[in-house]
Amino acid sequence: MATVNDKLADAEIAHAVSMQRFSNGVVRRMIALLNRVDNDLYAKLMEAIEQMSPGSFTVQRLDQLLQSVKSLNAQAYQALGRELDEEMQAYVAYEADYQHKLFVNTIPEPVQVVVPVNTVNAQQVYAAAMARPFQGKLLSEFTKDLEADRMTRVRDAVRTGFVEGETIDQMVRRIRGTRTAGYADGLLEIDRRNAEAIVRTSVNHLSNFTRQAFYAENDDLVDEWQFLATLDGRTTITCASLSGKTFPIGKGPMPPRHINCRSTSTPVIKSWEELGLTKEEIGKGTQASMDGYVADDVTYSDWLRDKPAAFQDEVLGPTRGKLFRDGKVDIDKFTNDKGKVYTLDQLKQRDEDLFERAGVAA
Repeated sequence: MATVNDKLADAEIAHAVSMQRFSNGVVRRMIALLNRVDNDLYAKLMEAIEQMSPGSFTVQRLDQLLQSVKSLNAQAYQALGRELDEEMQAYVAYEADYQHKLFVNTIPEPVQVVVPVNTVNAQQVYAAAMARPFQGKLLSEFTKDLEADRMTRVRDAVRTGFVEGETIDQMVRRIRGTRTAGYADGLLEIDRRNAEAIVRTSVNHLSNFTRQAFYAENDDLVDEWQFLATLDGRTTITCASLSGKTFPIGKGPMPPRHINCRSTSTPVIKSWEELGLTKEEIGKGTQASMDGYVADDVTYSDWLRDKPAAFQDEVLGPTRGKLFRDGKVDIDKFTNDKGKVYTLDQLKQRDEDLFERAGVAA
């Protein structure tokens, strides 16, 4: 019989898989926003370069001419910051609601009669999360860094172009990339990848921060939290070494541990004895499920292998799901499939379906 902690860990891993697809959707929308500005940016760039002949090139003169490009670039990242802020506020509200629903649907009713599940204020959680540094910086500062880094890349590329005697077309092509390569060979592709990494990290940061706030609000029920890494060939040594370890609420090495970190967390619920309940209050079935033991740490591959074929196909796709079941392709090939995209509404529906499949629906 699966314990409450086993069920919670299983649900949190499944939720993390769905969250990756939600991240994919946010990434696409943010990159599309930057791409929409690109044509205007390149037009401004060509206009600026055309005003300077090779013989009149100076760093000071170039910086003056690039002011219009710099202004447009700043507007693009300000828009990205606003859009991301709206997306993340909505996500935190959902994550808080999801955790509450997960607890209500998983913890036995006799326990909740004595120790009810509390909610958290999503707006307060979001404000606190945005004020908490990650790797020494606030999430809003990462966005500003993206803006500055892209402009520096453009400026330095133009400087190099003038020094090396490149034509205007050559300079712009080196910065933008070529159509045949889908513009993925340009210098600014680096900035798209950087933006993608920050978006994914933001989602994970806010997800885990919301969980910690929820655990703290329910510390009568939650004893501690457990670190869960996505154990595959891409997992960092740091995350792999932490996976399965437990820490006090609000303390310890909380995910994300690095940019693009996929690690997550799960609560460890107190045993029925630690909650001060009597056998008469909860019955034998609840006693067994509320033993307080920490859920076993499993690899992502082992976790997915225990799921029904229909679930595996939903995560991997029918073709890859069959290859996975037949042992013909390693799970490392499937992690973080960027082709799968969920909106927030689809994430909600996905979690509802997982509740039903896991047998934890109220």
